[in-house]
Amino acid sequence: MSSNTTAVDTASLRQWFAAKLTPQALEAELTSKGLDAEAIINHVKAYKKLRNAKRQNTGFMTLGIGAVLGFIGCVMALINPIPELHDFFLYGVTMVAVVVIFIGFYFIFE
Repeated sequence: MSSNTTAVDTASLRQWFAAKLTPQALEAELTSKGLDAEAIINHVKAYKKLRNAKRQNTGFMTLGIGAVLGFIGCVMALINPIPELHDFFLYGVTMVAVVVIFIGFYFIFE
């Protein structure tokens, strides 16, 4: 790394993130501003890192919601406070929890 590496501006990163630019569009914009290749690579890496961090945060929150739903469904099926709702908790809430968990996995691993 050279000592004259251009620092990545976080305000610009957030502005590009709000505009939902693709990495290719970001490269084209930075090239038009006259930045060198190393600075463009650093900016694109920082942009991708910010974008992936947002998706991971969403994924972990979705996983947490799914886990809580699964726990509630399991406990309510085991306690069985209202016998008429046993199947609802055992199959309905648990199935919704599994779907929400897989949506969270999608956000994390995609």
